[in-house]
Amino acid sequence: MIFRCCVLRMKCDVIFYRKIKRQVCDAESTGFLQSPARRDSVIAMILHMDMDAFFASVEQLDHPELKGTALVVGDASGRGVVAAASYEARRYGIHSAMPMFMARQKCPHLVIMRVRKDRYKAVSRSVMAILDRYSPVVEQVSIDEAYVDAAGCDRLFGSPEHMARLIQSEIRDTLSLSCSMGVAPLKFLAKIASDMHKPAGLTVILPEQVPPIIATLPICKVPGVGKQALEHLSRLGVSTLGDIRAFKPAFLVDRMGKFGHRLAELACGRDDGQVIPNSPAKSISSERTLAADTCDREILRQQLLSQSEEVGRQLRRKGYRARTVTLKLKQADFRQITRSLTLAGPTQSSNILFQTALTLIDNLSLATPVRLIGIGASGLIDTAAPHQLSLFPETDLKDDEWEKVDTVMDRIAKRFGPKAVHRGMGTAESMIDES
Repeated sequence: MIFRCCVLRMKCDVIFYRKIKRQVCDAESTGFLQSPARRDSVIAMILHMDMDAFFASVEQLDHPELKGTALVVGDASGRGVVAAASYEARRYGIHSAMPMFMARQKCPHLVIMRVRKDRYKAVSRSVMAILDRYSPVVEQVSIDEAYVDAAGCDRLFGSPEHMARLIQSEIRDTLSLSCSMGVAPLKFLAKIASDMHKPAGLTVILPEQVPPIIATLPICKVPGVGKQALEHLSRLGVSTLGDIRAFKPAFLVDRMGKFGHRLAELACGRDDGQVIPNSPAKSISSERTLAADTCDREILRQQLLSQSEEVGRQLRRKGYRARTVTLKLKQADFRQITRSLTLAGPTQSSNILFQTALTLIDNLSLATPVRLIGIGASGLIDTAAPHQLSLFPETDLKDDEWEKVDTVMDRIAKRFGPKAVHRGMGTAESMIDES
């Protein structure tokens, strides 16, 4: 109890340190990590924790007989994809997002485990609880990774490197799982560092090491550089982050928009990203790979109905309303199509989500069979936050009525299981006709 109180008392120190610009005092000539405000600022280090092959490791933990075997988590059907692969499976060239049939071809004796979301979430909560004991400023960014602000924590845990080792040890001793840690003065470099020596690795990037690392860092390793951006940068002759410095920021912005400006900043060792605790969710989504490629709109409507209910249920459980609905389709040729529609008012109604998704898909020709379909809700706001009502009161009233129906269905599902009650397609269509 005394230990936890000490951590909480550090909050004032952490707030002070986070206000100080991260910079290297002796790097003025290089232009890296400069802060015009102060030249004697304390350099706050950021830790990035990334669990090793998380889903697969949890399965090996729960099934000790599978330790040391090539194992993947995912849908075992021929059209499924690999959600996670153990390090034993990775030796065969198997990786996440690989079609399951390809994984089986690479490793005929591959063990395939079904996804257990609830179990992974429970273990994730235990991991995050450990991080919370080391710093009051922890930002969870996914089920298996988080940033930790080490500013002001040295009085209890020593250097950031020692603090990272303590976290690794506690996760290993308490949960029998391993994680990799990255320590750096910049948020994006901390993430990159955690991936350098997996599994169970620890990589520390000191402030004076930042310039040479940025100069040689492969551009494909920079967070946010996807396939399209990589192709565009390759045409410009960019292979490392350091190569970005050869271009003026205005040119990069003209070619790549806001991301061009961010690349220019990162190339100069400037990253304003801070560790933000308890950051709200940006979106909630659900998607599914179909059993067979199809253009049958009835099948696609059934999928959207189920997914709308799932996304709506998550919105209500987490206390959010969504302003924007997005439809995602992946065609048989793996081309991806997304369409979005911003609503007149924020909603958490499964009915509104479904209707909007139908509007989006009805405007598509579907000339090529669909392989994957999904729906997402974004522009999230807290249900307690005030929002502007519709100009048509009867619309708000109808939405409220369907939200009441959703609430009742949520209670039934919670008590008897998610399959205990669901809308039929006929009911869904009648909802559309009435609105």
